[in-house]
Parts: sequence; structure tokens; C-alpha cells
Amino acid sequence: MKSKILLLEDDLNLSETVSDYFEEQGFDVVCVYDGDEAISSIYEHNFDLLLLDVNVPNKSGFDVLKEVRNQNKNTPAIFITSLNSMDSLEEGFSCGCDDYIRKPFELKELLIRVQTILKREFSNKNELINITEKITFNSISNELRDNGVEVKLNLKELKLLKLFLQHPNELLVHDRIYDYVWDYDEEYSDNSLRTYIKNLRKILGKDKIVSLKKLGYRFNQE
Repeated sequence: MKSKILLLEDDLNLSETVSDYFEEQGFDVVCVYDGDEAISSIYEHNFDLLLLDVNVPNKSGFDVLKEVRNQNKNTPAIFITSLNSMDSLEEGFSCGCDDYIRKPFELKELLIRVQTILKREFSNKNELINITEKITFNSISNELRDNGVEVKLNLKELKLLKLFLQHPNELLVHDRIYDYVWDYDEEYSDNSLRTYIKNLRKILGKDKIVSLKKLGYRFNQE
């Protein structure tokens, strides 16, 4: 499953250029054109990264990210903006961004910055994570492969796997899993979580995911 990016950019030509380029690189890009639309989309979907222009209608990119961070959403974010003062740079990082790139920029440079941030989500800094001798996970493309053959996961199984890979050998309590895997307006289900765990164990091996009764789960990564 492709990494999903939100692109907030009110310049239609630039929005199309950036989205076309990133889709050619294997990303899924959702384009929005004003701050209110961005907020709605962020709450409706789960993005791997936010690309935010600053001077956009209704709500600035700065205000969008402030609101997102106030809701305890830690989705990585990059500001893409024509603002070039040190004050703007300082404000961008104080809002909680992970990176800040000034226009005009090279698409390749933006791609490198995006890939670098997506790798940072994982304790393993390599793009390709070896789960077992045969099973690998690509932290950029979100592809799980067994002996080179892609294994299809549904969205919640993918999110659960990413959460485990980001926190190997760590107890993840049920509430933390529910908050990460389920959207804010979805009702989580104990039975559904057990089903997703069961499906991942079939792929990765029973011993990779340990159930700690009434507490949560731990992913064993050697």
C-alpha cells in the first residue's frame, strides 16, 4: 500500500506538478486548496506526511498545523512556502513542522526530504526493514514482501504493522493501538483488533507478536 501524502497548495499548476511527480514516484497524493479543506481531510483520512503551503485561503498552513498538533496528531509535516524570512522559518518550526522548504524548489529535493522523514518514523533508519530472513517491509512504499512477493494488507493491518515496527520489543497498550489504528470518528473493536493480530501472525509467524494478557501486545524484533 502506497504512502499517503496530503498536499495543501492553492496554486493549481504547482499542486498538479507536485502531485503528478509524487504519484510517479509511487505515492498516493490527496490535493486540497485551502486550510479548512486541509483540516477536514486530515481528520477524515490517515496520512503518512503533510505537505503544507502557508499562504492559502481560510486558514494558513501555520494555523492548520497548530490545530493538528493541538489534537495530538503527530503526522510528519513539511512547509513549502515562498516566505523566506528567519521569522517565518522560526514560526514554522514552532508550529511543529519537521522540515521547511522555500519556493522555488527542485522536485527531487522535496522527494529526498519526504523520504528522509518517512524513514525517521522507524527505529531502523534503513528504507528496507528485515522482519525475518524472508519477510521485508519497505518504509517508503509501505510494501510487505515474503520472498520478494508482495503481501497485501488491509489499511488497519498495515497501520498496526507500522506501529509495531516503529516500537519493536515495546509493550503497546490497547488504548495506544486503538488511537493509532482507528480514525478519530471510528468505534474501535476488541474483536477486530484480535482478527488483525491473527492475520499478521499468519504472515509473520506466531512468535513475532506476543499477547500480554489485559495489557496489550509486544512485537518481537531481533
